Amino acid sequence: MKVVLMAGGRGTRISELFPDVPKPLIPIQNMPVLEREIISLREQGFTEIILTVGYMADKIKDYFGDGSRLGVKINYFVEDKPLGNAGALFFLDLKEDFLLLNADAVFDVDFNRMVKCHRQKGALVTLFTHPNSHPYDSGLIIADKSGEVKQWLTKEESRPKYYKNRVNAGLHVISPKALEMSGIDKSSIGKEKDGKIVKVDLDRQILKPLCSTGKIFCYDSPEYVKDMGTPDRYYSVCEDFKKGVVSAKNLSNKQKAIFLDRDGTINKYVGFLRNIDEFELLPEVSEAIRMINTSGYLAIVVTNQPVIARGEVTFEELDNIHCKMETLLGKDGAYIDGLYFCPHHPHKGYEGEIPELKIDCDCRKPKPGMLLKAAEELNIDLNASYMIGDSDSDVQAGEAAGCTGIKINEGGLLDAVKGVLHDYN
Repeated sequence: MKVVLMAGGRGTRISELFPDVPKPLIPIQNMPVLEREIISLREQGFTEIILTVGYMADKIKDYFGDGSRLGVKINYFVEDKPLGNAGALFFLDLKEDFLLLNADAVFDVDFNRMVKCHRQKGALVTLFTHPNSHPYDSGLIIADKSGEVKQWLTKEESRPKYYKNRVNAGLHVISPKALEMSGIDKSSIGKEKDGKIVKVDLDRQILKPLCSTGKIFCYDSPEYVKDMGTPDRYYSVCEDFKKGVVSAKNLSNKQKAIFLDRDGTINKYVGFLRNIDEFELLPEVSEAIRMINTSGYLAIVVTNQPVIARGEVTFEELDNIHCKMETLLGKDGAYIDGLYFCPHHPHKGYEGEIPELKIDCDCRKPKPGMLLKAAEELNIDLNASYMIGDSDSDVQAGEAAGCTGIKINEGGLLDAVKGVLHDYN
């Protein structure tokens, strides 16, 4: 599969640190960021690379040459004039699905997993999506249970009161058919029309129109993708490289997780929570989860929700409650990497109950099913992971899965996380 790396940006915000260096050549621990990414791609078997370049193109071409020094083959498309962030795609003679990556982002991703997901869905486009620490000012992707993208909200557009923290990261698998479906006239690109040069915007003209067509899906992943477009973000990325966080979060490597119960651990315990208005984060929870986010551990919620089987809360209502949790955490700069819930309940006889969910399942804590599923999907080393909750069943589920179980009192999450990270460090 070919890889198209968009490397033509000017990097105006970070230019104060590197005024004469094109963004792809900005060094991280003495190696240009784009070189690190090309090496990662090569190690995964992606060796046919096209660089679309514009600003300081000669410096980029001089540095990478034909790619043979790095064990890859590099071709270049030079934009003599700006064509938008997707105009070049119409001139590359792409015949098969390809990876389209934004070289402005720093990433280390298992792209073979993403491509496998793309093919299993039969998608024309697959977006790499992830949670971040500022979803309130990021573009949001809204998808259904299957991962089909239903809405794509830019940061300027109005959004629901509560939403899942799912952000487009600028990494894609795309079929050339998606370019054809855009209806864009190739011959007009780069030409003057009404006093302006015709450009192509990837998101607005090619990808967003595919929403709700059954042709565009998201690939949710906690792997490392960060913009380094400002000095502060650049220094943050450098620190992550120094700590080994960047490569470690590639899902080809075993992950460490801190599993978290929900009621009484993240939010105030109110018995069976049925009303979204009763959901309230406990004090210091956001701080605790922020610490997990920066530690190299995944933050994963695992929660029993028998209210579904009892017919007291619908799946949609539960989803809205969890969206409220992610929205509130996001406003505090925190996020979860995954969420698993058990909708079952073994005891029958409740008015309005859902018979098919009244079963003795393998996922209801103290059984370890939710943790085992997370481990399978996210390549988690359970023996290096922790389960934190406010009940004996939380501890028992963690230990049954092979984790270290930690029982806390309500409000004790921050101290527990500090203890875990102190032991780890």
